[in-house]
Amino acid sequence: MSVQTASPSPPSPPQHAAGSSFYTAMKILPPAQREAMFEIYSFCRRVDDIADSDGPRAERLMELAAWRADVNALYAGEVPPRLAGLAKPVHDFDLAREDFLALIDGMEMDAFDDIRGPSAAILDLYCDRVASAVGRLSVRVFGIERDAGIALAHHLGRALQLTNILRDLDEDAAVGRLYLPREALIRAGINTNDPKTALRSATLGQACAELVARAREHFAQADQIMAALPRRRVRAPRIMGLVYRSMLDQLEARGWSAPRQAIRVSRVRLLWIVLRHALV
Repeated sequence: MSVQTASPSPPSPPQHAAGSSFYTAMKILPPAQREAMFEIYSFCRRVDDIADSDGPRAERLMELAAWRADVNALYAGEVPPRLAGLAKPVHDFDLAREDFLALIDGMEMDAFDDIRGPSAAILDLYCDRVASAVGRLSVRVFGIERDAGIALAHHLGRALQLTNILRDLDEDAAVGRLYLPREALIRAGINTNDPKTALRSATLGQACAELVARAREHFAQADQIMAALPRRRVRAPRIMGLVYRSMLDQLEARGWSAPRQAIRVSRVRLLWIVLRHALV
């Protein structure tokens, strides 16, 4: 791989990230790692914004195809201007092209059609592409050895994404999406994949409980992996895991009956989690 590494100015925190749990967790990293993570986050947000836009599907797919071409050009040594900030992290941390392309694959799943009651296998594939692929990029930046890093990305990425799905049920339904798996819906006696109809079901909590249990299993597996790794290398993923587990706890305590109050982790709670892990 030959990637030019002209050094752009150090990035500011991405607009979407400022004040978020992601930004707070990444602030504790050394400068080179922090800047690399901001560049990865910026890439993720830009392709995610395409998938979530209300533009014609064909146009969104063309835009994502253009990003795919830019990633391939970057790895061929021809740095597209909008990926100039990624060139140095790709080189310095040996980030894999396949993980950037996997993320675009996940965005294409959303852009191609609204996901509604996917099979458990399709949901897992989606989580791998939009979350665990980002995790695989991140663990390279954190300096975690390959096998443990891939395993951590697998479990923590899925845990975070399943929590996001549960948090965003109503927001997703408003744009015609329902990520709860078909099998869980059927077991709960919900025989529709219409998002708003499904969310009005009296047995919605049963379907959500299955995702809660699955997310908790992934959190537990991620914890076991991180416990065996040098503490300084897993500070950021540990903070993200604790923040999202706190969110999951709040969601479960709130319940799933409408109206569902929005859940967020308080600033005080977030700072307490960071302080516990920032100085190790």
